[in-house]
Amino acid sequence: MAIIMGGYSSEFEISLNSGQVVYETLDPAKYNAHRIHVFKNKWVYVDTDNQEHAIDMNDFSVTIKNTKTTFDCVFNAIHGTPGEDGFMQGYLELLNIPQTSCNMYQAALTFNKRDCLSTLKPYGIKTAESYYVNFGDAIDEDAIIAKVGLPCFVKANKAGSSFGISKVYKKEEFVKALEVAFKEDDEVIIESFLDGIEVSVGVITYKGEVTVLPITEIVSNNDFFDYQAKYLGQSHEITPARLSTEQEEKVRTIAKKVYEVLKMKGFSRSEYIFKDGEPHLLEVNTVPGMTKASILPQQAAAAGISLSDLFGNAIEECLKK
Repeated sequence: MAIIMGGYSSEFEISLNSGQVVYETLDPAKYNAHRIHVFKNKWVYVDTDNQEHAIDMNDFSVTIKNTKTTFDCVFNAIHGTPGEDGFMQGYLELLNIPQTSCNMYQAALTFNKRDCLSTLKPYGIKTAESYYVNFGDAIDEDAIIAKVGLPCFVKANKAGSSFGISKVYKKEEFVKALEVAFKEDDEVIIESFLDGIEVSVGVITYKGEVTVLPITEIVSNNDFFDYQAKYLGQSHEITPARLSTEQEEKVRTIAKKVYEVLKMKGFSRSEYIFKDGEPHLLEVNTVPGMTKASILPQQAAAAGISLSDLFGNAIEECLKK
């Protein structure tokens, strides 16, 4: 089997860490795992001596000393493009190679924050007020403020949750915030600020059942849950979250509904903020971090699921298809 990691986005280093943890954790007696680094300029198999061997993208194989190796499944650990936006899913589906993340359409839909939230609204899923801007559009700051208010968040629409995001307090800050977002994507989503408890909810298919993991409360040391808070330890992640029974039941029910409405499979981690007692969905991640410090593995541990079982289950589930 292959573990794909890296990718083309700003999150490639996090992905390499995730993929390495998967590689080191899987039981070698059960799985013959191969590390595949995927970058814009090369796709390579990295052997046990850290030597690189080119991947044949015609059939996703590697040939070493005239011996060709193919893979019966792929563990997807690529955050961002091309692993989280549908491209890799489509490629592997064409080659009839099963993989651990959701299908192509679900990946593309959830990676596009605007389209995902729009799809879920008719199902009663609450979200922040939003305003959309495409690269090249005329910017009407007054219209934006009238719709979403201040402060607000300016986010790259199709990018990982930690890059291309700014919190804007004043009208004069929009130009800089849009520059930051447009470095990551040509579409931007601007959302109203929701002031409340922020939680992250992992939902997975575990042993054939849709399973909501223990909820994590996010308490950022920074102004919001940015890259430094998420990956550099500048936050407190409290699992299980400090929620009332009613709050917990509401967000668990909604997170499961989102997973099932979207016809997800594999891993997912969705983010919510409570406003007026109701969870409001921010986004859905389909290839969440898999390092030992990452949120979803923390949640699995709280549920009594070891990393080895978590990763092994993902492989077994994808091989059922």
